[in-house]
Amino acid sequence: MSAAIQLASDNVETGSGGPFGAVVVLDGQIIARGNNRVTVDNDPTAHAEIVAIRQASKVLGSFQLTNCDIYCSCEPCPMCLGAIYWARPARVFFAANRHDAAKAQFDDSFIYEQLNLDNDDRAIPMQQFMRDEAVTIFEQWLDSNRKIPY
Repeated sequence: MSAAIQLASDNVETGSGGPFGAVVVLDGQIIARGNNRVTVDNDPTAHAEIVAIRQASKVLGSFQLTNCDIYCSCEPCPMCLGAIYWARPARVFFAANRHDAAKAQFDDSFIYEQLNLDNDDRAIPMQQFMRDEAVTIFEQWLDSNRKIPY
C-alpha cells in the first residue's frame, strides 16, 4: 500500500496528474505500477488503476490478473471498479475512500447515481437503436470456434 500511496504523492509533487496511485502484486512482488495520467495524457480513462492493470496484463501476457492483488491509494471509481472486475484479481485493497476523494473535489457520487437510472433519465442522453443487428453479432460469437472466453 505504501508504494501506491507514494505514487499518488509523487504525482502531486511533480504535477504529473491526479493524486492517485495503484500497484499490482503477484506472489508478494510488485509487477505493475500506475499513477493517474488523465491530465498529462489527455485521457479520461488513464486512472491509476487502469494504468496499472494495463501494465500488469502486458507483464503477465494475459487479460486476467488471476492470483494478483491490487493496492490503490483510494477506493476505485466506478470505471476502475468495472475494469477491476473484468481483470479478475484475487483481492483489492484501498486506503482513502470515495468520501475522502469527494472532499478533495473528486466526487464520483454523480456517476454512481447515474448507473441506477433508466437510459431516458440520465444526464447524458442514451438511446438504443439497431439492437437486432447487434444481437446477431453475439450469436456469431456464440457459434464461433475462434473465441477466447473471458
